[in-house]
Amino acid sequence: MSLILRMFLNALIVYAVAHIIKGVHIKGFGTAILVAIVLGLINALIRPILFLLTLPINILTLGLFTFVLNALLFWSVTWFVPGFTVDSFISALVSSFLVSLMSLIFSWFLIF
Repeated sequence: MSLILRMFLNALIVYAVAHIIKGVHIKGFGTAILVAIVLGLINALIRPILFLLTLPINILTLGLFTFVLNALLFWSVTWFVPGFTVDSFISALVSSFLVSLMSLIFSWFLIF
């Protein structure tokens, strides 16, 4: 049940961020649910591998490259989900930061 609630909250967050950031476009809430699922799968399966491969760059930049990696993964969701587009890297960077931050805050509320 917790996983379903998290996916629903992430879909709400993605839907809200798409309406806040001008460079992110989403067709509807059903697309937002699909984006949340694909983003969760990408973060669970691909992100750890990419993080290990880019570890030297991440160490040199004192962890700031993680934001770039998150933005690239957020942007890559557009390849898998029709009806979801991100216009530029800056839009992906800001959106991925907001989605991560809001997801962290809401997950704190789910724990308590």
